[in-house]
Amino acid sequence: MDPRHALAASVIVLTYAGVALGEFPQLRMNRATIALVGAVVLVAAGGIGAPQAFAALDGNTLVLLFAMMVLNVHLRLAGFFNWIAALVVRHAGSPRCLLGWIIIASGVLSALFLNDTVVLMFTPLVVQVAQRLRRNPIPYLMALATSANIGSAATITGNPQNMLIGMSSHIAYLDFARALVPVSLAGMLIAWVVIVGVYRAEFAERRFPERYDMAAEIYTPLFRKTVTLSGLLLAAFLLGAPIPLAALTVAAALLVTRRLKPSRIFAQIDWSLLVFFSGLFVVTGAIGALGFSDDLFAVAEPLARGGVLPLSAVTVVLSNLVSNVPAVLLFRPLVPQFADPGRTWLVLAMASTLAGNLTLLGSVANLIVAESARSQGVRLSFGEYLKVGAPVTVLSLAAGVIWLSML
Repeated sequence: MDPRHALAASVIVLTYAGVALGEFPQLRMNRATIALVGAVVLVAAGGIGAPQAFAALDGNTLVLLFAMMVLNVHLRLAGFFNWIAALVVRHAGSPRCLLGWIIIASGVLSALFLNDTVVLMFTPLVVQVAQRLRRNPIPYLMALATSANIGSAATITGNPQNMLIGMSSHIAYLDFARALVPVSLAGMLIAWVVIVGVYRAEFAERRFPERYDMAAEIYTPLFRKTVTLSGLLLAAFLLGAPIPLAALTVAAALLVTRRLKPSRIFAQIDWSLLVFFSGLFVVTGAIGALGFSDDLFAVAEPLARGGVLPLSAVTVVLSNLVSNVPAVLLFRPLVPQFADPGRTWLVLAMASTLAGNLTLLGSVANLIVAESARSQGVRLSFGEYLKVGAPVTVLSLAAGVIWLSML
């Protein structure tokens, strides 16, 4: 290996190690800055040319991610998530029923919108409802986190890695959903059964001793506009419209307003996630430019030939080592060379997403739930999460492997 390749390989390894750890010792860097610095060093060191680096940026994925963020900010400001929470409380007459409605609401909304936004909005509401009803908040927070990950596996717009897979695979929104909605439904049922089994005492009561009606404050004009445009966007997806263009059109329509200042919207966009994606696009582009993709393919191709199970197992391990988005990006240049690229993409989407439920550190959604709950005085520990996360992950992955093996 010549010095240029050796230097580039070292930068790539360091970048992925930093992404896996989430930081570098003694440095105030997060995953976004680590990915960005790694990309810049690779370009400066000649690991990838500037034109190639710009070409590596996947505009469709970045546009879709940005547009969905704009939509989610509007839903949040309109009070949509509070309205859903109030409906859940109104229809939950028992602890088991409340658990089920939380799983359904979190899973379905995470399939339609970004799962991180769903848990960010629902965590304080779940804690508030549990404490008001004098329940232990932990099982309901576990339900929120696990079902958000499980539900987000169902569609292209459920989470960032699925957006990446959807744009890279060119699988239609409806076809993607047909393949993975059954896996998500099975996973949500598994989560309910596991949580009820682990916390038997919490769910022994058949009815709540008192009712609690939660008030939902909504901004009616913005609520109507945002929900209407969200419905039109879903219809456009199902009818086969170009996904990034449809999402960006709706985002643009939402930004034409007399009610909200643009600065208020843009202040709530997760720009660091867009920077993280952009940096990783360049890093994985360098992997291809330097010829390292051939070595990765030599390792991955026998696994793909082995079927859904070994590919899922490798994806789960890799997703928990370096996180799910970097794991998918490593596979992205390899998948078109596999015998059945379509099913391989679906396996990656299923396994990389469900892998997030394994530990408290497995997904950003889990960490959001834990941190938000802690600010409300509720501690969700690593060990406590593992009691539910591990069996839910194993059983939901088993359901996914069986289903995708039959497709």
